Amino acid sequence: MNYLLHILIMINIYMILALSLNLLVGYTGMLSLSHAAFYGIGAYISTLLIMQKGIGFIPAFLLAIAGTTLLSFIISIPSLRLKGDYFVLASLGFQIIIFTILYNWVGLTRGPYGIPGIPRPNLFGIEIDSILSYFIFSGIIAAFCIIFLYLIGDSPFGRVLKAIREDEIAAAALGKNIVRFKIIAFAIAAGFASVSGVLFAGYMRYIDPTSFTLMESIFIVSIIIIGGTGNISGPLVGTALMIILPEILRFLRIPDAIAANMRQIIYGLLIIVILRHKPQGFSGEYRFE
Repeated sequence: MNYLLHILIMINIYMILALSLNLLVGYTGMLSLSHAAFYGIGAYISTLLIMQKGIGFIPAFLLAIAGTTLLSFIISIPSLRLKGDYFVLASLGFQIIIFTILYNWVGLTRGPYGIPGIPRPNLFGIEIDSILSYFIFSGIIAAFCIIFLYLIGDSPFGRVLKAIREDEIAAAALGKNIVRFKIIAFAIAAGFASVSGVLFAGYMRYIDPTSFTLMESIFIVSIIIIGGTGNISGPLVGTALMIILPEILRFLRIPDAIAANMRQIIYGLLIIVILRHKPQGFSGEYRFE
């Protein structure tokens, strides 16, 4: 039972990550390779505030979102003036910078040693101390995020983002400030990624920089490529598939020495097949071409 709940908790966490990245890739047409950086920033801000400053979980949770969103504004203002491959390279550079800081600033983040003993979330005196209660807690947070991101996508703001995705010049001709809309979308996506970081830190009770690498960003991108983008259902399908698939492979009795590499090979083959035969993913709206 605990094993199943663990998988469901991870689905809740990655669901928020995939949906938030979908706001950039599927709605705005911007491929970002820095999502794991914001995921990690949220985890570290909340952890450091709780463990070093003695701040409660709820204020730390809100400050992690605010801090990550503010940082995304600082990063996005120059980088979102770039387009296409240049923006992808800028996001890649930011991902590497954040990982390097987390890994080498030992005095603050403990670097490769990580931060153990992170307290469980405490809500108004009630500690989320069991795996079942954490599943319910993360599920409620994920549900709120799904609803909020659905409302964003279905709003006039979301329709402008889709217009930018389809034709920036036409959207600009209609009087839309393209850079401003991109900055806001980037900030919203970063803020939601930090929510996943807070949930991950509280659940695992240990974080280190290796959980927030470039490979993690690529994995999140893989989720939305396989599931699909431009709507809500695509990222949800992709998250369930990409989290459950490695667990299925465990039952194939693949030797531990090659299991990790085999999973990466299967992920790569899935992406190739999806892009070749179903560019919109299993349940997406936007076609990768």
